[in-house]
Amino acid sequence: QVRLVESGGGLVQAGGSLRLSCAASGRIGGIDYMAWYRQAPGKQRELVANITSDGSTNYADSVKGRFTISRDNPKKTVYLQMNSPKPEDTAVYYCNANIRPTGSWLINEYWGQGTQVTVSS
Repeated sequence: QVRLVESGGGLVQAGGSLRLSCAASGRIGGIDYMAWYRQAPGKQRELVANITSDGSTNYADSVKGRFTISRDNPKKTVYLQMNSPKPEDTAVYYCNANIRPTGSWLINEYWGQGTQVTVSS
């Protein structure tokens, strides 16, 4: 069974830094797209950043220049480095990945359980 497990959330002061990690585990044949989403109270879930298997990245305008997504393919882990966070970045952050399970030709979408990030002013 494939799982995504996030870590690294918590309370951070505005202007500080925080790094989120998401590790994939289970019977994994390959990992394609990986991404971070977030959902603030009363708002829809939104894309924060994504990264392809060859390292191409894409960011939401609201985090460009402050957040950096990266991945370690051998470790099957994606990271989100959050620099200079703002109170409006407060949300539950979710890891998302397109993964091909071992022995399957199909690519499935998986979500982590979410990790709370709270930015104090």
